[in-house]
Amino acid sequence: MKVVVLAGGLGTRLAEETEVRPKPMVEVGGWPILWHILKYYEAFGHRDFYVALGYMGSVIKDYFLDYRLLATPEVSVNLRSGAVETKGRPPEDWTIHLVDTGLGSMTGGRLLRLRSHIGNETFMLTYGDGLSNVDLDALVAFHRAHGKLATVTAVRPPARFGGLLLDGDSVHEFTEKPVVGEGWINGGFFVFEPGVFDYIEGDATHLELAPLHNLARDGQLQAFRHDDFWQCVDTLRELRILENLWRSGKAPWADRFGTLPPRG
Repeated sequence: MKVVVLAGGLGTRLAEETEVRPKPMVEVGGWPILWHILKYYEAFGHRDFYVALGYMGSVIKDYFLDYRLLATPEVSVNLRSGAVETKGRPPEDWTIHLVDTGLGSMTGGRLLRLRSHIGNETFMLTYGDGLSNVDLDALVAFHRAHGKLATVTAVRPPARFGGLLLDGDSVHEFTEKPVVGEGWINGGFFVFEPGVFDYIEGDATHLELAPLHNLARDGQLQAFRHDDFWQCVDTLRELRILENLWRSGKAPWADRFGTLPPRG
């Protein structure tokens, strides 16, 4: 199944990192977030990727053009002939289509620009700044079972601040990382039928506004509940959460990756 990754936003809330590279290229454990996302989809058998580029898209293009050399532990170069030989771990078996979808396009507009690439088939989509351990096989099975145009993965977001349970002015209990009540939010990791394109008007369309609202109004949007790990990266604090999980060897999204060469 084709997988679309939206990777063209400005990432202004993470300006400390995104002044020099697009947010999907911010690294966790020495690997870009985008690489973690593609690696996760690969673990479920998905290897055909369409990356919607915008802000600093050339950085993403350069990375994957050089990926074979960057990801291989040993490289031999014959300076006279120009021959290059790589040894060790082979590169991933991915086909990555890097498509410029416009600097100012919104999320819906970026998706609409990929319509001719997707064709008349079911496809998956996610954002280029969030990691999760959602069961993608179960997500696809859920989508096929309900027969609607769209499925969104619903997640419970981690709170940004520690929680306090008070008894008068006394702190009864302090919780370092509480989960926000019973609320659910859009966690990305969509499955769409091509009919979704008919809900998008143009470059200025935010996928999260009129298209998803109207799909819900028409009874064409279903939620796949994921009550386990999910984390987006909007701040340095959130980036450090992912980095610490990776370095501890307890990154929930990486359980399926297998053995990797050390990075970072």
